[in-house]
Amino acid sequence: MQGREPVNSLLSLIPCLQTIMTNTQFKDIDLEAKPVLFAGIDVGAEELILVVRKNGKPFDPQKFANTPADRNRLVKKLVKLPGIIVCLEATGVYHFDLSLALHDAGVLLRVVNPKAAHNFAKVLMKNSKTDAVDANTLSEYAARMDFVAWTRPSNEMFALRSFARRIDVLTGQKAAAKNHLHALIATSETPKAILKDVKLAIAQLEKRIDSLTAEALILIGKYPNLERVLALLIGIKGIGNTRALALMGELLLLPPDLSHREWVKFAGLDPRAFDSGKSVHKKTRISKAGNRHLRSALYMPALSAKQHDPHVKAYFQHLVANGKKPLQAVCAIMRKLLHAIHGMLKHNEPFDNTRFYAIPECNG
Repeated sequence: MQGREPVNSLLSLIPCLQTIMTNTQFKDIDLEAKPVLFAGIDVGAEELILVVRKNGKPFDPQKFANTPADRNRLVKKLVKLPGIIVCLEATGVYHFDLSLALHDAGVLLRVVNPKAAHNFAKVLMKNSKTDAVDANTLSEYAARMDFVAWTRPSNEMFALRSFARRIDVLTGQKAAAKNHLHALIATSETPKAILKDVKLAIAQLEKRIDSLTAEALILIGKYPNLERVLALLIGIKGIGNTRALALMGELLLLPPDLSHREWVKFAGLDPRAFDSGKSVHKKTRISKAGNRHLRSALYMPALSAKQHDPHVKAYFQHLVANGKKPLQAVCAIMRKLLHAIHGMLKHNEPFDNTRFYAIPECNG
């Protein structure tokens, strides 16, 4: 394939960090012989709704509890239906255990973006929305759309993302507490006991963030390739351990063959134009139809880099001078940083700010 990079690149080593069975597990499946069995599973926090479709006809929905025992019962039922393709939505954390169980049992599984399933239901003119209707829609999605197998990340990748997202939640709580403290200090009427309590909460949050960060770094230290990725990321001005963990927790779970443009789309940083005829001309905005955790992980590094890296700062000034608003310029930096990180991991090279943006030479 054109553009395929050498095998020794970091991106090509990512599958070594994942217990991916997709290529070997399904290599003997002949997808040219169209399967006749499809299943859709609507995943809730407490309940799983299964709809099996055969030869285009859906059977009555079946209910299972989202518990280890009932998930095991559901998996055993589907294993007895050889060749069935199962489709479910990525619903927060509630679909993970079921996805792992289905994949590890050898069931053909695809996990779709909820927005894709929602738009598919709109195309089918679905007027009702219930768990059973959603499960039926997912079974039809599996039947009509080309099969794309779910890539199983390794357990350490799941753990790393859990660390990153928990640290992000605590960081948000700390920021809110600091804002609250700032408001309380603004008036002399605030009792000292309240100020002391808020300061204690901030100190405790900082301690918890440091503790989880240390645990995440211990996990990374067990895997040399993860250590190398961390070293590359913190080599970028504006990215410390916390932001590097956040980026790793999202990016390393992606399929390793995605392009930098697909990374940008996954992050929801791709421009969204809205023009129609001669009268409708809305401003171009980023789509935000992607991973908000990844956008959040890139935002502060972009702000910091534009202040402390001369090449990133020059790029920001160049964009503003050409009519971009400051926030648009920051989004452009986030997008360009994501391009740079993709290239760094692919070629196993440190960040080069001169390639990010070449500062024009002053004449005279």
